[in-house]
Amino acid sequence: MITLKEALSKTPEEISILRDEIMAAAKASDLNAYIGYDEAGEGIPILLKDNIQVNGWSVTGGSKILQGYIAPYDATVVTNLRTEGFAPFGRANMDEFAMGSTTESSYYGVTRNPRDPERVPGGSSGGSAAAVAAGIAIAALGSDTGGSIRQPAAYCGVVGFKPTYGRVSRFGLAAYASSLDQIGPITQNVEDAAILYDAIKGHDPKDSTSADFEKEPIFGNIDPNRKLTIAVIDNYIAEADEAIQKAYNDTVVALESAGHTIVHRTLTNTQYDIATYYILATAEAATNLARYDGIRYGRQAEGVRSTEELYFNTRSEGFGEETKRRILLGNFVLSSGYYDAYYLKAQKVRHLIRDEYNAIFDAADLILSPVAPSVAPKIGELSDPLEMYKSDMYTIAVNLVGLPAISLPVADDPETGMPIGLQLIGRAFDEKTLFDGALSLENTMKYIQ
Repeated sequence: MITLKEALSKTPEEISILRDEIMAAAKASDLNAYIGYDEAGEGIPILLKDNIQVNGWSVTGGSKILQGYIAPYDATVVTNLRTEGFAPFGRANMDEFAMGSTTESSYYGVTRNPRDPERVPGGSSGGSAAAVAAGIAIAALGSDTGGSIRQPAAYCGVVGFKPTYGRVSRFGLAAYASSLDQIGPITQNVEDAAILYDAIKGHDPKDSTSADFEKEPIFGNIDPNRKLTIAVIDNYIAEADEAIQKAYNDTVVALESAGHTIVHRTLTNTQYDIATYYILATAEAATNLARYDGIRYGRQAEGVRSTEELYFNTRSEGFGEETKRRILLGNFVLSSGYYDAYYLKAQKVRHLIRDEYNAIFDAADLILSPVAPSVAPKIGELSDPLEMYKSDMYTIAVNLVGLPAISLPVADDPETGMPIGLQLIGRAFDEKTLFDGALSLENTMKYIQ
């Protein structure tokens, strides 16, 4: 598949041919990555996760409850894409309302990992990652609430970038947890991630959380020769599988060989990250998903005799099991008698986690971390919700703190052949340093392999 960098040099006629080739590959694929749309306007085609609004397109968030809903406007990232010469082109499958780590909870069915069809592609942006990894999309947009860009990128062997919270507008993104959600690119390499990030970022008055920073380009200014201080988190790696540990340790050696300085640090045990995240994320989810009531959006239950029955039947029939579970959890932690014990306490722990990261960045430019504790599991292997939640242990703190992070492949597991990805985490609003380190790491690991 042609890279995004290469596509920028193509003529409109060549891009048109490329679009036809992509559509043919998408229709022939059994990855369940595309949901449709042959006509998407002119420009380099970019696949979109099914929770990003495109005027006149269906947007369902992978859910039955939004069947029939047509977006009445473009998300800001779509407007920005078109301004920069790109075009939305096709829908990517996803976990329902981005609530999952495997893309198994979608109303459309399971998406398969192109490296091994018996395994999941990760989630919730599994369709985006699978399509890029399979070569049926040049690049894609996903959303990351607790690792939903970085983890599927790691499972599928591609690059996934989560910007600093506020760098990319959330206007037009179906909300899961509003203080955590962030749109970002999934691409074939680090430079392509920078190209797509440059296209979508920027201040947006329609998003009250949008940061008002100058829109300086990253692509063209990345310096892979810059020597950085990179922190490794000693107490994190013990919770990962042996293959992940080896890849992590080999990467640390490679970074030192490339001239970077390694410092060793510790962070609060990941169990506190998981508990904090699943209290706050589900609380916000319960609030955000209250709008799907059978009246304002999407489908309605049939044969109802009262408003109460309409609400109950529509939501019971329309939401999947995982979404219902998170709504129930969210309503519980927000309920009278539990709000102080759970929700307020989680907000306090969130601040403690932020302080820990800030202390590390006093001595380091970047942090190196695993993305997931194992390679992509087999379909159905994470049927226990708690086991699925634990697979997010390395990614969710980044969202709680609002930091930028990029996942990239560093090795293959010798036993399964599946890709292993690690992530670099940067200071808030310092994407330039993050991309410097990521391109250096990408170049170093390619040289070693």
